[in-house]
Amino acid sequence: MSRKRKKTQTASSVSAVFVIIVAVVWLYTYIDHPRTTAEKMQLSVTAENSTAQAAPEPVSAGHSSDRAVSGNIEWAEVTDSRPQQIIRHTGYTLSYHPEWHVPNWVAWVLTADEVTGEEERSNHFRPDPLVQGDPVVTKDYSNSGYDRGHMAPAADMKWSEQAMRESFYMTNMCPQNHSCNAGDWKDLEEMERDLAQRYDSIFIVCGPIVKDPLHTIGTERKIVVPEAFFKAFLRYTGERWTAIAFRLPNTSGNRPLMTYMLPVDSVEKETAIDLFYLLPDSIETAIESDYTVSDWTIK
Repeated sequence: MSRKRKKTQTASSVSAVFVIIVAVVWLYTYIDHPRTTAEKMQLSVTAENSTAQAAPEPVSAGHSSDRAVSGNIEWAEVTDSRPQQIIRHTGYTLSYHPEWHVPNWVAWVLTADEVTGEEERSNHFRPDPLVQGDPVVTKDYSNSGYDRGHMAPAADMKWSEQAMRESFYMTNMCPQNHSCNAGDWKDLEEMERDLAQRYDSIFIVCGPIVKDPLHTIGTERKIVVPEAFFKAFLRYTGERWTAIAFRLPNTSGNRPLMTYMLPVDSVEKETAIDLFYLLPDSIETAIESDYTVSDWTIK
């Protein structure tokens, strides 16, 4: 066989391989993945613009891995110079004050599916392993006259054994008057589960309201006793966002929940915490300055 014929056969083989590769690429691109590169680039640009210009829609089913898609709009932001440590757990995120030994805020998303979870209550209070420094232990509350009051309630974490267990970390607790904990605060927790079922999902942030002079409990660690507590709800109706807040004094007494309602702005001014700050400014400003009771069907 001549050298020229060998070269021709080699070229033919290379051409055949090239044709096969092109065919495979074509099949992969246009059959399994029908969008062209240009279309994919356009989708990417559109997604980036949407994220920058409009608030993300709330998740409709729920675990913490899904919640990242929501943009964490349930989060808050401390606006003064107080110290904080951001801690993320399975069912909630918190900003922890290492000197007050209570959270600045605690935030989570609650969905209708999570409300119907069947995980049993843990009742095992324990130090938070993620705390930097000296963590609070349950005995710090001993003989204080105050409950270890959940911020993110255990009953909201029935959808996961781990979420339930982590809801009993001491970073999720504040010294709470028993009447408040077992009364109005409990009523507010029950209301949030009702709202989650009614509206499919709801964004929640709450925390203590601390005032000078500071009152503390504990001997080894001085835990600040809040004067009151706030809780704010945010939801998306499919057309618009609405938000509402509550301020409950850390004292005995029981009143209809409507008497504790106020605009989100009022809580922000009193606490120096910006709630739902990841919403676009135009939306945040509109929903936080006022509220409409009929939007929420609050009793």
